[in-house]
Amino acid sequence: MFYLFWTRRYVMARIDYAKVAPEALKALVQLEGHVRKSGLDRKLKDLVYLRVSQINGCAYCIDMHSKDLRAHGETDERMHLLPVFREVSAMFSERERAALAWAESVTLLTEGHVPDEVFEEARQHFEERELVELTMAVATINAWNRIGVSFRPEAGIYQPVAR
Repeated sequence: MFYLFWTRRYVMARIDYAKVAPEALKALVQLEGHVRKSGLDRKLKDLVYLRVSQINGCAYCIDMHSKDLRAHGETDERMHLLPVFREVSAMFSERERAALAWAESVTLLTEGHVPDEVFEEARQHFEERELVELTMAVATINAWNRIGVSFRPEAGIYQPVAR
């Protein structure tokens, strides 16, 4: 289902990767399906997806995840303040801040790997399985971002599926 949804909702500026390598896309969609069923809170996952997409500069994914968040009740204010979540601690829960810090560190591996203090903070808020699933979510959105940045699907056309 998600595969059909994904392939109908984008316009390619460079390469139609769904057409050229459908099995590769299917594998990534299966990973996305795992993340959706992992038990991670949807809003938390989408906040992480949006933050990682901001870091990676993926216009399509930023558009998609901000619209998904809004459709599920997230406020514009929190989305606007997401890049500075550390500075506005009252806007984000400790668990959300730990997840976002973890996602940033896992995404920015070349900037010092994942520091022990970030790991310890994440462990205070996530059980082992949850932290593994959160890491799988971060890996998944990083993969989607690399596809989006490389092949440049048109941003602004995504519409969330009605609830």
